[in-house]
Amino acid sequence: METFFADCLNNMQELHSDIGNALEGLPLDALDWSPKPGVNPIAVLVVHLTGSQKFLFGEVIQGQDVHRDRDAEFRAKGLTSSQLTQRLTESLEFIKSVMEGLTPADLDRKCMFRTREVTVGWVIGHSLKHTATHLGHIQVMRDMWLHLNS
Repeated sequence: METFFADCLNNMQELHSDIGNALEGLPLDALDWSPKPGVNPIAVLVVHLTGSQKFLFGEVIQGQDVHRDRDAEFRAKGLTSSQLTQRLTESLEFIKSVMEGLTPADLDRKCMFRTREVTVGWVIGHSLKHTATHLGHIQVMRDMWLHLNS
């Protein structure tokens, strides 16, 4: 794998590891908890994040229909921390399989994200940013739940 892609994959792996650490030891109640309507629980954040990663790397970069049901991601409930961790593991493996096939020339390749044209490089950066954002949300939700339930 080219160094740039290996570095991006390493960053994604660290983010996934941090999410996994945040999930550790949380009961189902914590994973499905929200402080108020309209605030996504941890389980929803993980399911949405992994759905987004599959969409970005599979559909946007590779051009394959991944049959994403984005609305269903926001209804996720009843998943254990080990099930959510498994989703993260599978998503990272998928991202790795896509990255292994990319070359530096692909970074400038145009692809469609929703209704606009972007580059593969933009998609990779966007996915890292999106993952980091939701990592922060997950950590805050964990801290809030622990504070309220200690």
